[in-house]
Amino acid sequence: MVPASSLILMAVNALLGFAIPVCLAVWLVRKHHARISTILIGAGTFIVFALVLESILHQLVLKGPHGASILGNTLRYALYGGLAAGVFEETGRFLSMKFLMKKEPAKPLPGIAYGIGHGGVEMLIIFGITMINNLVISALINSGQADVLFAKVPEEAAAQLQTQLDQLQTLGAGTLLVGLWERISALILHLGLSLLVWVAVRKGGKWLWLFPAAIALHALVDAGAVLLQKSAGMVTLELIVTAEAIAVAAIGYLVAKKL
Repeated sequence: MVPASSLILMAVNALLGFAIPVCLAVWLVRKHHARISTILIGAGTFIVFALVLESILHQLVLKGPHGASILGNTLRYALYGGLAAGVFEETGRFLSMKFLMKKEPAKPLPGIAYGIGHGGVEMLIIFGITMINNLVISALINSGQADVLFAKVPEEAAAQLQTQLDQLQTLGAGTLLVGLWERISALILHLGLSLLVWVAVRKGGKWLWLFPAAIALHALVDAGAVLLQKSAGMVTLELIVTAEAIAVAAIGYLVAKKL
């Protein structure tokens, strides 16, 4: 059985996973007159570059001849995953800003609006939809209908499904709260990275170094989280990631003031 407290927090997380990015987008549009098209560009770029193109790379690499050696080594996996996320997402960010946001004024607001779209849709899809999925599965578990799930998945996926069911039944309130915390930190990080890349695009010249810097920062945060996952506790890890995200956002804001 999945505890009632976990079900309540899943519902809250699902609601916030949708409400936070949507409310931020509405606030930017209504209060600061940001273009909704810029927010949608950020959202679309994440979907294309992270969920589609990066996923294709993972399929080719991790299921290829070197996949086992990467998955079997934490350091290699952390470096590979961090670099892949950094290269794909920041390249997508750069290209979208350069070719799809030409009419935007040279000020920080468009970079922030893009970041809300990019990080917001990630929060909505990866967190909000996942929480809804977990709620549905938990309801089936508590009603004794988990067998319905096994009837709908291929035989080779049954073991993975059973693992998911076991995890849901032992999922504590703390883990769910940390999950929400992690998503908020990721959103802050995306805002900072978006501002750095936005300055690189709009100022160009000697400021172009901010683009590879954004790739490196993204890769370092992601790789560091993987490396610390086992040695540090959940709270300690999230404190570190949050501090990194705030630092990147602060740097992005200070640099964007140059616009």
